[in-house]
Amino acid sequence: MSKKKTTTTPTPHDAAFRSFLANPDVARDFLELHLPAEYRQLCDLSTLKLEPATFVEPDLHQYASDILWSVKTTGGEDGYVYTLIEHQSTENLYMPFRMLRYSVAAMQRHLEQHKTLPLVIPVLFYHGERSPYPYSMNWLDCFENPALAAKIYTKPFPLVDITVVDDNEIMNHRRMAALTLLMKHIRHRDMMELLDKLPQVMVEISDEQVRVLIHYIVNAGDSVSPEFMRALAERLPQHEDKLMTIAERLEQKGRQEGRMEGRMEGRMEGRMEGALEKALAIACQLQKMGMTPEQIRQATGLSDDELKKITH
Repeated sequence: MSKKKTTTTPTPHDAAFRSFLANPDVARDFLELHLPAEYRQLCDLSTLKLEPATFVEPDLHQYASDILWSVKTTGGEDGYVYTLIEHQSTENLYMPFRMLRYSVAAMQRHLEQHKTLPLVIPVLFYHGERSPYPYSMNWLDCFENPALAAKIYTKPFPLVDITVVDDNEIMNHRRMAALTLLMKHIRHRDMMELLDKLPQVMVEISDEQVRVLIHYIVNAGDSVSPEFMRALAERLPQHEDKLMTIAERLEQKGRQEGRMEGRMEGRMEGRMEGALEKALAIACQLQKMGMTPEQIRQATGLSDDELKKITH
């Protein structure tokens, strides 16, 4: 049974709040009063600009009272600070997470036209029945384990940079070894140089994974050759048929490309010869008209050696 989708109808509170806070003078007073001093000193409040909410995720559109203002920084640098003013008449345990989502959406929209992420300062205006506001405004407290969440989301994310990992170490990466080795070298290395290591790690993976890797080599590799596929087939006899088939296809493709290049070169040479003959014919006529070799050369673009063909 599907869950019934809930919607939120804007309340009189929402309408009144938005009407006031969408006014730049009111918004300026609000921010001067309620924005923490360390943040307020970053903002040139004389540059307030109301931003549209068209970039907000669809399920956040129901919160009609959200107001987003952009301001330039007081330091004069080419940057923006966004202030997100959120109105809430009922308490919400996950309000910080919702405000974070809205903030990230604003950052994403800004990044589409700028090179750096902007600061977005969320502010909640609360006037609910329960007093004081009962929940934390730290979004990390929305997690079941806030301490662990803080470790994950306030430190650099883990990075797996295979470009600096030694190949011999990659060989010990078990079922990830074949994919890692290929992805490390797919653009920068002759595949023939991997023939000693690659078959050793490909025996550790399933037939379907081998098929995926072969497809990857053919489609992403810059230097894959029929010779490489044959050599790989010799080292992986259980996959010999499919590897030899691919080797034959690569050879056929190479022959077709060679024939096409030959035809293109032939056409080009024919055009060049035809153009030369035409230029020589024109030069001959100009010579009969009494023009000097220098004048003929300038008119036709022929070289001295080419002009010698029409001299008697």
